[in-house]
Amino acid sequence: MHHLGSAHGPDITFLGVPRLDLSDPPEDADVVILGAPFDGGTSHRPGARFGPSAMRQACYLPQNGARRSLAMGVDPLTELKVYDAGDVPCYSGDIEQSIKNIEQAVRMTAALGAVPVVLGGDHTIALPDMRGLARHHGFGRLAMLHFDAHADTGEVEDGPLYGHGKPMRQLIESGAVRGDRFLQIGLRGYWPGPDTLRWMAGQGMRSYEMSEITSRGLPACLTEAFGIATDDCDGVFLSVDVDVVDPGQAPGTGTPEPGGLTSRELLDAVRRIAYELPVVGVEVVEVAPPYDHAEITAYLGNRVVLEALSGIARRRRDRALGTRWDPRTPLLERETLEQEGAPR
Repeated sequence: MHHLGSAHGPDITFLGVPRLDLSDPPEDADVVILGAPFDGGTSHRPGARFGPSAMRQACYLPQNGARRSLAMGVDPLTELKVYDAGDVPCYSGDIEQSIKNIEQAVRMTAALGAVPVVLGGDHTIALPDMRGLARHHGFGRLAMLHFDAHADTGEVEDGPLYGHGKPMRQLIESGAVRGDRFLQIGLRGYWPGPDTLRWMAGQGMRSYEMSEITSRGLPACLTEAFGIATDDCDGVFLSVDVDVVDPGQAPGTGTPEPGGLTSRELLDAVRRIAYELPVVGVEVVEVAPPYDHAEITAYLGNRVVLEALSGIARRRRDRALGTRWDPRTPLLERETLEQEGAPR
């Protein structure tokens, strides 16, 4: 499979990290960025094919392959071996071949022992992303944490075979993910209907709708979800649809639904997930630049990736040193402790 640089926009890597050719990869890759510029599964507004390019370059700092996190005290782009393999070939009008190419790229990345971070694209790509990981780690061996305004569990028989409203049902029905290890966070609005909700309940899915999150608090919901996700599973796949965030803070998306999380809540949640859980794959989807304003949503997508990588890097460092990151420690005190090598 031939891999391009960037299919749309300037031929750059994610914030300037080194390039990688999946057909001849280095042996030291910890993380591989993959672009999936596919929006052939959208049901409302297309444009997410331009998301990978937008997220790669959405930053006011230099494209120098370095970003030190103030919160985590790590530079994930240098402490981890992060590469960018460019965009997976996604052909307009050929959904099946595009899905096959994405799945193959994710599986090849996982076989390297690296964490694939996929920049979408619409949420149809969750099907090949998770399926590619499942073929490496084992069907039913990974839990899924799914941030989204929409359940994406639509009837496969309703309309075309593939689409961004159906991949979660397809993943569960195929056995790639167990329904009782499928956690959804941020659902709201007016879809799906009772029949689909009954199907979801029958699979053992756990869906945290926004009214529950508002009532209980996001941290409590996450703690509960973590307990489920780590029970009899070997790893976690993190799927972030940017429409989980209120469209006032993430307008550049195809199916906006008012009343979502704040961008701050999402970034805090992603950081916590990547630090506390064994994350084996990440996707950030539904960034649609044609509907964005001042690159707000592209910047959010970029930062979701950085928060995930920072959490992974800090988790690895602390596990190696026997230390623990404490977000309650003031920044300058935390930095002093880091320099002195004191336990945190």
